Amino acid sequence: MIDQYKGFVFDLDGVLTETSKAHFEAWKELAAKIGFELPDHVIDEVRGISRLESLDIVLGYNKNPQDYSYDEKVALATQKNNIYLDKIKAYSPNDLAEGAIELFELLKDNHIGIALASASNNAPFLLKAMRIDHYFDAIIDPKTIKNGKPAPEIFLKACEMLGLEPRECVGIEDAEAGIESIKTAGLYPIGIGKLSNCEEVYPDLKALLDHLL
Repeated sequence: MIDQYKGFVFDLDGVLTETSKAHFEAWKELAAKIGFELPDHVIDEVRGISRLESLDIVLGYNKNPQDYSYDEKVALATQKNNIYLDKIKAYSPNDLAEGAIELFELLKDNHIGIALASASNNAPFLLKAMRIDHYFDAIIDPKTIKNGKPAPEIFLKACEMLGLEPRECVGIEDAEAGIESIKTAGLYPIGIGKLSNCEEVYPDLKALLDHLL
């Protein structure tokens, strides 16, 4: 595979680090402040999608999300993000997925481009906190993406920034919405974790590295 492709495009949450729990805890705290309890299974529903899309899902467990104005939603999403930032402010290289550095080094040694396609606006902060930002040739700003995952736009943008065709790239995701995004964009999909819509799946990044080696 290393000699088949010219670019690897990574998701962040659940692939390079595990922030899903921190995200969900922040959503739960926001829901409690509004006055309702969020079921535990929502952690999977909000995985891999944008903040405002996640907010609609969360608010749906209380009342119709359309009952909130856009400005009210932005304020709530900002409040949630502040809670989340407080939870991840202590992130360090210790929070990086095992095998990530070795995988990046392997890709660099083989002159393969590396891009990040994450829906998280906090991705640059986390990359710096874990000291891996220098490995990336392209980091997509989710605010420039009109249609989030499962739409293909973010992965197409990543390929464009790498100067590569989608068929020349691999996309790595832990969420089914992300895998759909990769497939529609035309990259080769690799799943991390438990996924039903991806043929090539590894339990974690270290297992993928071992396969590549």
